[in-house]
Amino acid sequence: MFEQGADPLQARDLIGYGPTPPDPKWPGGARIAVNFNLNYEGGGESTLANGDDASEGMLNDIGVPTKLGVRVPLVESVFEYGGRSGVWRVLRAFKESDVKVSVLGVVRALEQNPRAVEAFLTDGHEIVSHGWRWIDYGDVPEDVERRHVALAIDGITKLTGQRPLGWMTGHPGSNTRRLLVEAGGFQYDRDSLADELPYWVRVSGQPHLVIPYSYETNDNHFNENSGFATAEQFFIYMRDAFDVLYREGATSPKLLSIGLHDRLIGRPARIGGLIRFLEHIRNHEGVWVCRGVDIARHWRQTFPPDAAPV
Repeated sequence: MFEQGADPLQARDLIGYGPTPPDPKWPGGARIAVNFNLNYEGGGESTLANGDDASEGMLNDIGVPTKLGVRVPLVESVFEYGGRSGVWRVLRAFKESDVKVSVLGVVRALEQNPRAVEAFLTDGHEIVSHGWRWIDYGDVPEDVERRHVALAIDGITKLTGQRPLGWMTGHPGSNTRRLLVEAGGFQYDRDSLADELPYWVRVSGQPHLVIPYSYETNDNHFNENSGFATAEQFFIYMRDAFDVLYREGATSPKLLSIGLHDRLIGRPARIGGLIRFLEHIRNHEGVWVCRGVDIARHWRQTFPPDAAPV
């Protein structure tokens, strides 16, 4: 098991499982695990309305760069769209396909839309802590980040009746994973893009499970000039990723993590790509559609830290 941060000169694992990854033994002998992640961030983003000194310039859907010292109402309205309209369209698509997802919820955003929280819980989705705020924690002092971790745990516990078991900062800093282990109670985090299977690391002498996320199979490309322009392009990209991993899954099953945002895929001209992809995977046998916590529980039972694959 890799000791994260044990030696500053060797603090990275560039080898992983190597050319022969372990068989994850997905439930039912599935050839592929597919995990949908719905990012809920509106209200937690950078804005002067939240006491920040700049507006949000990332994934605001309209290409307006960050601006210092002024509120940008048009950008704020993009994030408002997610909670007012986009999230409901995405939830309908998942409900019609009977798919349960991981909701990556920024706590300040969740607090401002209790109706969305109620819908997530009623539909059986998992609420993962996406941090107290949707900001870059690489620029946040350790003591402030520690306080934000505590606020996030307490906030989700109050909103849902149970503490979060999963964590995904999105913009982690060098202290983030250590602070999660210090806080205790987390079964896994998603702050890695490093693999297509979960893996264990050791942090502060304790085993910690990482379930990789993806910025590649992600609707964030709708925000880039060189990315998706249509629902068809989104569908084709996701379908091609699924088909390759499904084919490889005959001998080497993997995890396909898909990232979504209510303010992006929730647009009328884009949601069709997600609906088509849900139909595509339904037409295949041996597919385990799962939440992050389902993966964590399976991995912990099948590959506990003292018997983790290498």
